[in-house]
Amino acid sequence: MRIGVPNQARDGESRVALTPEVAGRLKARELEVLVESGAGERSHITDAAFEEAGARIGSSGDALGAEIVSLVKAPSAEEIGRLQRGAVVIGFLDPLTDADTVRALASAGVTAFAMEAIPRVTRAQSMDALSSQATVAGYRAVLLAAESQDRFFPMLTTAAGTIKPATVLVLGAGVAGLQAIATARRLGAVVTGYDVRAAVREQVESLGARFLNLGVKADAEGAGGYAKELGEEEQRRQQQAMAEAIGRFDVVITTAAVPGRRAPLLVTAAAVEGMKPGSVVVDLAAATGGNCELTEPGRTVDHGDVAIIGPLDLAAEMPEHASALYARNVQALLELLVSKEGQLELNWEDEILAGACITRDGEIVHEGAKQAAGTAAAG
Repeated sequence: MRIGVPNQARDGESRVALTPEVAGRLKARELEVLVESGAGERSHITDAAFEEAGARIGSSGDALGAEIVSLVKAPSAEEIGRLQRGAVVIGFLDPLTDADTVRALASAGVTAFAMEAIPRVTRAQSMDALSSQATVAGYRAVLLAAESQDRFFPMLTTAAGTIKPATVLVLGAGVAGLQAIATARRLGAVVTGYDVRAAVREQVESLGARFLNLGVKADAEGAGGYAKELGEEEQRRQQQAMAEAIGRFDVVITTAAVPGRRAPLLVTAAAVEGMKPGSVVVDLAAATGGNCELTEPGRTVDHGDVAIIGPLDLAAEMPEHASALYARNVQALLELLVSKEGQLELNWEDEILAGACITRDGEIVHEGAKQAAGTAAAG
């Protein structure tokens, strides 16, 4: 059984779907790893490192023609056309928002597994690529904020007097938010966290941060621990209370997301206008519309001497460790797909495989993706 790893650098991706460490482990399971030349260069992994681990370096056709193809981003239309019918494809496939790709995968007759669709069950924790990449993004967001601010994060006591520590507010206490809280605390800031899910308050406080109490009664915890969208009136009350609180902070890092939906609007223009000059907003939800009303995806804008930063994929800015974590997630999934003898064994009674599968036998089988594709077609 062959596993192909295409070079996605031409599509702007800096990460690689497998690493030499994981390639060596897969070889022990009687799997042949085919890596397109240069696939790991932007993650500081040479072709020679893959070869030393037992992988074979080949062309794009070699990688895309394998029985299993492991990617980071969803394949392009041209790449989908080069996949063999019946192949297994693994990657971040955006099944709830990229209907064209989902339909193309179904038409190509491939069995596609979306890493972001893996169910949040205990047995699947080692496969949770959303969490592994969010860990990187949360860490990176704080460094970006610290670099963009012209103030110290920690309190400093010097002969010239004492400098007060920066105050940081993190909105959304999922994996990215909790990592941002922990990192900002390590840098010496006074940190406050907020989330619409009441159950995460204890997690925020366990990291040494305060929990922001807006006095808005709403608990938006959905299936699998993800946040769900608040009602219109709840959103209005939340935004109003948030606008009054935000002006007290030097840095605001927003991480709130609802799977398959536009990011919830938490920081209004009025809230930004109430912030001190020199303050910074880092919006990790920029790619899905932004948590801040003034966010421009992929850009940094200044509004009233407040910088609003809208990064599109912070995890990709730390490709070495992001790739290492992602490759281990892929390895854990492959261990469910492939027997110890290197044979493909797809057990559709397994809730993880059934939940993560987007297309198979020429059809879209994931309910959310099916609805998204139907909506897009109707539109």
